[in-house]
Amino acid sequence: MTSDAIKELLKQVKYPGFSRDIVSFGLVRSAGFLDGTVKVALALTSNDPKAPLQLKADVERVLRGQPGVRDILVEIAVAPAKAPPTGASTVAAGGNLAGNAGAPKKIRHAVAIASGKGGVGKSTFAVNLACAVAQVLTAQGRPGRVGLMDCDIYGPSVPLMMGLSGRPEVIGEGAEAMLVPMERHGVKVMSMGFLVDDNTPVVWRGPMIMKTVQQFVQNVQWGELDILLVDLPPGTGDAQLSLVQTLPLDGAVIVTTPQAAATNVARKGGLMFQKVNVPLLGVAENMSYFIDPAGGRHELFGTGGGVVTAEKLGTSLLGQVPLLPEIRAGGDSGTPIVVSAPQSVAGEVFRDIAQVLLATLARATPPRG
Repeated sequence: MTSDAIKELLKQVKYPGFSRDIVSFGLVRSAGFLDGTVKVALALTSNDPKAPLQLKADVERVLRGQPGVRDILVEIAVAPAKAPPTGASTVAAGGNLAGNAGAPKKIRHAVAIASGKGGVGKSTFAVNLACAVAQVLTAQGRPGRVGLMDCDIYGPSVPLMMGLSGRPEVIGEGAEAMLVPMERHGVKVMSMGFLVDDNTPVVWRGPMIMKTVQQFVQNVQWGELDILLVDLPPGTGDAQLSLVQTLPLDGAVIVTTPQAAATNVARKGGLMFQKVNVPLLGVAENMSYFIDPAGGRHELFGTGGGVVTAEKLGTSLLGQVPLLPEIRAGGDSGTPIVVSAPQSVAGEVFRDIAQVLLATLARATPPRG
């Protein structure tokens, strides 16, 4: 029995409380077969004593009875997650999700910006929403209290869209070292794009992604924030799991475009958050319509997809963002349209969504700080 054959069998083992297997989560460190004994080594981060016991039993179950297998040895290295701060909420999936490492108490609300698939303009939406929230809070006399954490590990685009470059400042030494987020347009930003060269691809498996997300939460000097927006990569994989293990989320916003090819997958993304008990704060429909020079409105990607997605997920439609060249240009130049043209149609849409989001958070969730 080869290592690959063993891992193929281990794909039947789901992480407790999830529909995804331990192989795709990157939890299998090694798998081998010698003289009738199968040896499997796992590594996970958890404060839940039931999780490793459940995984051990499930691994033994799928390997028992395989041809030539007389004995099964399962080794599980468990790294404890840091305890959440007093009063912080814990996100769990049926009580079986790995322990939550907690968020800094000075962060009042944390919200994930997610999508089921790529190509729907999620990062562009996140950047403009962050700037819009900053404008709303500044008008309320609370400037500098918005954070944007770019967790799109493989394709970080937030630095470009925010007009930021270079390396973040590091204060302190050793285990006490902290990264200082960069700031522009009233938003504090941390991104993998600040830490790797433009020509260096990030080729990581699950544990490395989990560690990076944890460090972005715990080892960044965010200061006092009213809201931390987290730009997630598409899908329902390692970054999403790591986030709900590390940061108690007050909710998630699902971004989609109107057509069925996007909304069908966006709904699955929303269901993933519901599965781990993260409330959905709403659906945002991006690229909803195009306005031609004569003022005519054209639904290039269909119509009604955002409303249908919101209804199926039991939440509301936050707004419809038009498809405009100026939005793309703002992202390329590092000056989002909310900043360059705040009174434009798009600027007003983003600001309306920001106001609804802040009001929803104020009603639905108690602040941490």
